[in-house]
Amino acid sequence: MRYGTRVTTWCAGLAATLVAVVLVSAAIGPTSLSPVVVGKAILNAVAVPTGVRLGKQALVVPGGLTIGVPALDLRYGHVFSFAVPHTAEVIVVRLRLPRIALAGVVGFALATAGVVMQGFFRNPMADPSIIGVSSGAAVGAVATIALSISIPFALPLFSFGGAIAAAFGVYLLATQNGRTPVATLLLAGVAVQTLLGAVVSFLLLRSGRSLREAVLWLMGHLHNASWTKVGLALPVSVLGFAVLLAFAADLNVLLLGEEDAHNLGVEVERTKRLLLTVASVVTAAAVSVSGVIGFVGLVVPHIMRLLVGPDHRILLPTSALAGAVFLVATDTVARSAVGAVDLPVGIVTAFLGAPFFLYLLRKREVRSL
Repeated sequence: MRYGTRVTTWCAGLAATLVAVVLVSAAIGPTSLSPVVVGKAILNAVAVPTGVRLGKQALVVPGGLTIGVPALDLRYGHVFSFAVPHTAEVIVVRLRLPRIALAGVVGFALATAGVVMQGFFRNPMADPSIIGVSSGAAVGAVATIALSISIPFALPLFSFGGAIAAAFGVYLLATQNGRTPVATLLLAGVAVQTLLGAVVSFLLLRSGRSLREAVLWLMGHLHNASWTKVGLALPVSVLGFAVLLAFAADLNVLLLGEEDAHNLGVEVERTKRLLLTVASVVTAAAVSVSGVIGFVGLVVPHIMRLLVGPDHRILLPTSALAGAVFLVATDTVARSAVGAVDLPVGIVTAFLGAPFFLYLLRKREVRSL
């Protein structure tokens, strides 16, 4: 089967699966709804811009003075108007759908980064946190909670900053004379993760009443999902995915080894820097809005590699969609499997991922892609 046909077929199937999982997930909860009602409520929420006019927006300047500044006011129109009970519409659109959307975005991002990290290190045991991104995000998030920093978007902002700082620090430590050996990068990542883990432990001791909130974040959860968080993570994830997909062919060549890749015309160090940077940013965006959710970036890319093969032009988009399906499904289990208890989704992914990780240790695929 040709490349274009294969990627289209797989992506269409996974997209259809994602739609089905979203409908089922939004139907499950304390108030059960039918998938048909859920689908109608989602379609009713779809709106498109119908016009724009120049309006005014209030702006508070120093001294407490409020002035009106020009601002564009977009008008929207709803495409569909199905008959849906108001209560059901509120439950779906305002309560359940933001969490489902955030799970889809985070799963999409983590699986995307996982594919790149496994290809970068030429090892299917690699995951998005291998160079300390998650540990850096944890330091930023726990510090924000322990120090009670209350500026707008403090938690995602500081966790994102911590993730990027950790990845940049590992890269600097591993780079010598303009080259970044993969083995050195891996060892530097392990060392930095250990150090940052100690920092997180210290901050937890100092967190006092905020200990539960900090531990909950470290477990990985989507309890406080909102459309704002979706809006923060989605653009970064989609843009990063597009950049990485553009370099999928180069990533295929890198699997042959750096010397062979150089002989085939790939700018090895430049490509490695770009792949590492973009994958780290995508991971940071996901972790900053959801906490540390493990095994998504490990399990999903490996399963998809067994199904579609090692060609990153196919593996990257299929893994991204499969990651969204996986996390939406596991979060549905997390919020509905144990009665009224809403489990952090990181616990569920660990229950599923750890046995699979042990299975990988027994297989030859661990040693090579």
